[in-house]
Amino acid sequence: MSKICQITGKKALVGNNVSHSKRRTKRTFDVNLFTKKLYWAEQDMWITLKVSAAGLRTINKNGLDAALKNAATKGYLYV
Repeated sequence: MSKICQITGKKALVGNNVSHSKRRTKRTFDVNLFTKKLYWAEQDMWITLKVSAAGLRTINKNGLDAALKNAATKGYLYV
């Protein structure tokens, strides 16, 4: 699986490491991802999601069902 949040769609970004002498080398800024097992009460089942810290806050704010529906409409959810 790739480093993409299934709720918010956040991906790893690419940038530069800049040394003291201003020499630039490529690096990646990875997403703060967690593999979480959550209980989906509407479907009465457990699901496993690869979700970022921002995605966890979205789930806490809107609820799991609303967050999954929003992620599915935006195309972030993959199986």
